[in-house]
Amino acid sequence: MEFRITDILVRSITIELSNDRCYKIDEEVDYYIDDEKVISSSLNVNTIYGLQPDTEYTVRVKAEGEAGHSHTIRTKKESTLLNVRDFGAKGDGKKLDTVYIQAAINACPPQGTVCFPEGIYHTGPLFLKSDMNIWIMKGSILLGDENRDDYPILPGMIFNTDEKDEYNLGTWEGNPLDAYASLLTGIDVKNTDIFGEGEIDGNAPASDWWMDPKIKRGAWRPRTIFLERCENIRLQGITVKNSPCWTIHPYYSDNVRLLSLNISNPYDSPNTDGVDPESCNDLKIIGTRISVGDDCIAIKSGKYYMALRHHKPSENMEIRNCLLQNGHGSVTIGSECAGGVRKVYISQCIFDGTDRGLRIKTRRGRGKRSVLENIEFENIIMKDVRMPFTVNMFYFCDPDGHSDNCQNKGELPVDDMTPEIRSVKASRITCSGVDVCVLCAYGLPEKKIGQLIFKNIDVTFKNEDERKKEIPLMMDDLEPMSGRGIYVRNVEELILDDIKIRSSEDTDIDSKNADRIQVKGVEFL
Repeated sequence: MEFRITDILVRSITIELSNDRCYKIDEEVDYYIDDEKVISSSLNVNTIYGLQPDTEYTVRVKAEGEAGHSHTIRTKKESTLLNVRDFGAKGDGKKLDTVYIQAAINACPPQGTVCFPEGIYHTGPLFLKSDMNIWIMKGSILLGDENRDDYPILPGMIFNTDEKDEYNLGTWEGNPLDAYASLLTGIDVKNTDIFGEGEIDGNAPASDWWMDPKIKRGAWRPRTIFLERCENIRLQGITVKNSPCWTIHPYYSDNVRLLSLNISNPYDSPNTDGVDPESCNDLKIIGTRISVGDDCIAIKSGKYYMALRHHKPSENMEIRNCLLQNGHGSVTIGSECAGGVRKVYISQCIFDGTDRGLRIKTRRGRGKRSVLENIEFENIIMKDVRMPFTVNMFYFCDPDGHSDNCQNKGELPVDDMTPEIRSVKASRITCSGVDVCVLCAYGLPEKKIGQLIFKNIDVTFKNEDERKKEIPLMMDDLEPMSGRGIYVRNVEELILDDIKIRSSEDTDIDSKNADRIQVKGVEFL
């Protein structure tokens, strides 16, 4: 059984099988450390814990009846191990442990580890620092304080002393606005790992975070983990749940790795996206399960102000071997994407029970830097995803979302506020249990979607009596649909190759204002 070592931390490693399967294989295989069997698993990505720092190990993976393959690794060095209980933390789930935990973090030397032994650590926001490790051990829970008055506020934008530049801390839905600090907050942090088999519980049901979620009270809602202008950050193994808002929010950060995580929020919790990388470069999400109340993964790059004054696109992102469940979209691009999104590759994933699979959403007003290109989905299984592919350039978010400028279907002048979608590709994708529409894409008449390529797509609809009608795109003046195949408006080039659609109401492609259409092997069965 061939495999690769994805990441090596101080006391754990993440291993990924080398195959073409989505998320898992049919049979369990055995994992050995120095010839001692440690786990059996059918997942493509697994993390092994219980290792010692700066130690050499031989890792072997084998299926039944084979010798297996092996790699030799050495774990990272660790200078010191600090126990939060030694600093006064009780871990009894009652006493507020914030100040004691923060003392341990502040006292941690470079390459040191702060560990949380078994217990429930009732805490407010904690501020990370560079060159350290956070070890959330099995049986330990970081439980969010339910009192919002205990949460510091991060100001949205502050003028520097010379009043020539700005310092951004708080953010809310793409704008620099005051927001409460998150349970784990990293600002300008580098080279820090957070790992373990324990939990980070935002504890939102015990507070009022989900009540009137679009009303600002004191400041905007916190995330559970917020990483601002951070570099070389790894999150491995932990469970993150019950988030007040977006769960993990890397913001203007580079080289972030999310490995073997379990992210879970109730299906009806408001705006509890799983992971929202915003204006980030070089991010990987590998072997992670996400089940939430909004988009599982939403890639963003801010609204117009941030793109104009602090421009940074989201780019070079890879999502692999993940299970994305429930929620509104499996992988979403936008709608706050004024800085642009490019070079995103999603593969070997299972999308299960989300409203939409690939979900791209933008609108007039995002600006000319809002260029979305080189978005590629390959080798994906979608189960009971009602709308596998949606591309919407009329998304009606924000106070002016239903205005004539945003929703006018006529051709308006191209100006500095006009966004652009250049290229989206999907291939080797199987969709079962589809409900509303396979592909619904609606570009701007003045700036059409550049290129949509769909190859080797196999789709099966639900039975007609099981299907519901719904408007597939959040835009005005679009009719509800059910059992529809391919519905495309305002595209420069549409390439369809080896597409099979079973049990749809359509018998042909429904397209208007498409400049070039290449069709090969499209069958309505």
